[in-house]
Amino acid sequence: MDEVVIPINGVKHWLWRAVDANGDALDILVQTRRNAKAAKRFLARLIAQFGQPRTVITDKLRSYIKPIARQAPGADHRAHKGLNNRIEGSHRPTRRREKIMGRFKSPRQAQRFLAAHDQINAIFKPRRYRLTTNSYRHARADAFSLWTDYACEMIP
Repeated sequence: MDEVVIPINGVKHWLWRAVDANGDALDILVQTRRNAKAAKRFLARLIAQFGQPRTVITDKLRSYIKPIARQAPGADHRAHKGLNNRIEGSHRPTRRREKIMGRFKSPRQAQRFLAAHDQINAIFKPRRYRLTTNSYRHARADAFSLWTDYACEMIP
């Protein structure tokens, strides 16, 4: 779990994000707060959707301590700056899209866009370093055929 600030109309909002062990985004939530209540809300949402985690890796934000201890008492909580590099890297595509779009216009628009963007990004950006050249080409071809099928379903 991690959070990053995103300015929307000059107001700070926090983008909370959770990724799995493979680096794929599980869920995101845009909120105006960065405190224990906000962390509790996001963690409750994750637990309801995916069940109890075995390990939770966060940065050293103290707001995570109590919500994780209360809602996931069996989870191993590791608060370490170096362990959460995978999630820190997952903020990069968001920053890139945000810059291209010219910032987000509202929290609702940011929430809707980023939820869809993370899922689509996972389909079209297979982990190149884990695949051979042929496997990578097949993965890209599968992604584009899947996208074509979805697009054809959307057209009336």
